[in-house]
Amino acid sequence: MDALALARWQFAITTVYHFIFVPLTIGLAPIVAGMQTAWVVTQKERWLRLTKFFGKLLLINFALGVVTGIWQEFQFGMAWSEYSRFVGDVFGAPLAMEALAAFFVESVFLGVWIFGWDRVSKKIHLASIWLFALATNLSAFFILAANSWMQHPVGAVYNPETGRAEMESIWAVLTNNTLLAAFPHTITAAFLTAGTFVAGIAAWWMVRLARSRKPEHLETARTVYRPAVLVGVWVMIVAGLGVAFTGDIQGKLMYEQQPGKMSSAEALCEGTESAEFSILAIGPLQAGCEDVNHVLSVPGLTSYLGTGHFSGEESYLPGVYDVQEAYSERYGDVTVDGEPVTYTPPLAITYWSFRLMIGFAAFSVALALAALWLTRRGRVSDNVWLGRLGILAIPMPFLACSFGWIFTEVGRQPWVVAPNPTGIDAVRLLTDRGVSTAVPPGMILTSMIVLTVIYAALAVVWYRLMHRYTIEGVPDAVRDESPEARDDDTDRPLSFAY
Repeated sequence: MDALALARWQFAITTVYHFIFVPLTIGLAPIVAGMQTAWVVTQKERWLRLTKFFGKLLLINFALGVVTGIWQEFQFGMAWSEYSRFVGDVFGAPLAMEALAAFFVESVFLGVWIFGWDRVSKKIHLASIWLFALATNLSAFFILAANSWMQHPVGAVYNPETGRAEMESIWAVLTNNTLLAAFPHTITAAFLTAGTFVAGIAAWWMVRLARSRKPEHLETARTVYRPAVLVGVWVMIVAGLGVAFTGDIQGKLMYEQQPGKMSSAEALCEGTESAEFSILAIGPLQAGCEDVNHVLSVPGLTSYLGTGHFSGEESYLPGVYDVQEAYSERYGDVTVDGEPVTYTPPLAITYWSFRLMIGFAAFSVALALAALWLTRRGRVSDNVWLGRLGILAIPMPFLACSFGWIFTEVGRQPWVVAPNPTGIDAVRLLTDRGVSTAVPPGMILTSMIVLTVIYAALAVVWYRLMHRYTIEGVPDAVRDESPEARDDDTDRPLSFAY
């Protein structure tokens, strides 16, 4: 393979792997902060036990996310130096803000939270986890600001003398309408992931203890795990509605800014009114869309996702061939290494990643409905299928988020910096022209293999740690370790420490 193909594979492997950890940290941090708030307000020990339990899982996930994320910025400089040269003046600004502001705050206050249980007051300690949670979400904002600029460049001008995009307004970059749509969609998806994680683990433990029939186990299931199930379920419900609402906004904005992405998501060849949404299609998507047979479809739904109209002239969506023709007329018939560049994203990946994103999220809906029904009116469920559904549902929103990210990035192709349809002259860059010209394919292949092996080892470490501490369950004995309670701990049980 050439350097471009290897660089793409390396970026895909490292980015998708890193993104596995991101949604859980973003969503779980506020949930843990909420559990600790409930303990401080109510003084009920169960909330402290849940805080310690899910807090430990949060720390493991955050640590692995940091380790796997560090490589991302090095990767831009090594495999994508031409891209870095072109966009560095703009793209680097939000990344620097993320590192200097958000990540610094995250690190400081996470340290206070980990080591401050018996050193600072309850209120200060509680504030530290909330500041960590807010900084984690702020970090996501800056990262998405950089990515949204790639999707829809604003606040920059092209300097023909240097051949680079140069910053004109950081405010425009941070208020990019693509960012304002992508950020709430990403955050609500993260809360859906974290809510499923909490509800799935708690449901499995609740069922396991309830089936033992031991009074002490039933009491723990009722007073500890059932409340955790309900916390996760209600987070899932609110977040799920948020995902649907913000996704609808994104779809309509996508139609305006990247019509080829929306057309490719449906494998729509020719422009049409009342474009249907196919649940299942059969045919050689990788070769084009003429021979694709849409087996099961919902009439007008793709038009609604793109335009807000199910039928009529206002529901018209351009097909991939229409987009190709329009882009060729506007940007010319470009060749790279003698091969013509197509302005159509890879149909098979775009089509199926969009559907898998939606399909995997449906497991969270199933878990939420089952848990609400089986725990109604104060019931503690011993239904084995609820426990199994809880475990099955846990990885599904992770997969949904990953396929959503793949859809976002692959659907932008062939651009690494997509052109702004309202016109920022020459602030655009084809992916083929962003790869490093001075780095040989062998070096990229070597780094890709090394990183893949390292990431595979980290995956094993992550799984073993998460599995180990999940199986241990909520600690049986905890105590208030704050300075306020230090004078009255003679008869307290031993504390549970990190």
